[in-house]
Amino acid sequence: MSSLLLIVMYAALCGANTDSQQENIETLMDNVLVLRVPYGQGSMVYVPLTCGEAYQNQPVTWKKNGMELNPPLQGNQIKVLVEEMNGGNYTCHLSPNGEYLNHTVILVQLDPDNRTVILEEKSPEEGHIHCSASNYKGAFDCTWTITQSRSNAAVLLVKAERHLEKIPCELNADGSGVHCDYASCPYGEEQQRISLTVYIHSYSRLESYTKVFYLREIVRPEKLSHLRISEGKVFSWSYPDTWETPVTYYGLQFQVKLVNHGHSCNSDEHIMQHSITDDTKYEVTVKAKKYVFCVRAQDRHTRGPWSHWSQCTVNKQDVHC
Repeated sequence: MSSLLLIVMYAALCGANTDSQQENIETLMDNVLVLRVPYGQGSMVYVPLTCGEAYQNQPVTWKKNGMELNPPLQGNQIKVLVEEMNGGNYTCHLSPNGEYLNHTVILVQLDPDNRTVILEEKSPEEGHIHCSASNYKGAFDCTWTITQSRSNAAVLLVKAERHLEKIPCELNADGSGVHCDYASCPYGEEQQRISLTVYIHSYSRLESYTKVFYLREIVRPEKLSHLRISEGKVFSWSYPDTWETPVTYYGLQFQVKLVNHGHSCNSDEHIMQHSITDDTKYEVTVKAKKYVFCVRAQDRHTRGPWSHWSQCTVNKQDVHC
């Protein structure tokens, strides 16, 4: 009686363990499976693979990363043992000539995925992904930086959506960012945030990074155009060509500062004059003959990111803008 009870308990535990393993396996996209394993615990998980329904009664053999398996695995449906982060590309072939039939890539992701090593963190506030837009029309760009230790990493998939509506994105040629084009009404009030998730892998290790934001939080005006000087002391400029119109509705405010000649506009030292204004002109009141005039713009209403500096270098009568 006791032996029967042990057998029943063992079968129940095995069944529960199999179900648990299946819950940790997910299809990310065509031909790609993701196995989630706990951090710090040596895992050994059997992952089921299928070559395809059309090959059910065919003599099928399998390879891993182009190499023969030892012992060989045969059949349309198999199970492969994945130890820790050791996934790979499993291909099935028709015996005996070895004709390629299909493949499945197994990637391994830590659960929880909070020990990332592939992308550099830009800052604790911004995270690993930087996003920006030059206006409210809906197009935006997101960028990231791969760490030197994972220079082989490649982007597998990018998903962007707002309230279940998919946003089309195109990956940059070098894989360092995406350009997304969301057809939004620039006059509408944003009710839901945009969610962008980047899936990137280094060998068999998969990591996902998510950025969630309102468009108004990332709109950064482009550099101000037509910066010029007149009457010796009055600087003027125009709204960026890409900015929304009418400017009476999409107003900008401008930060103006003068720094000592030879210093950067980003310097917080050697500031000779500083002001915030809504006007597109500014009169310099200092008596200095050498200085750098700096101006940048920000959405007046949302107080979003500042544009990059536009500048004029003044050296007595010589002015370069």
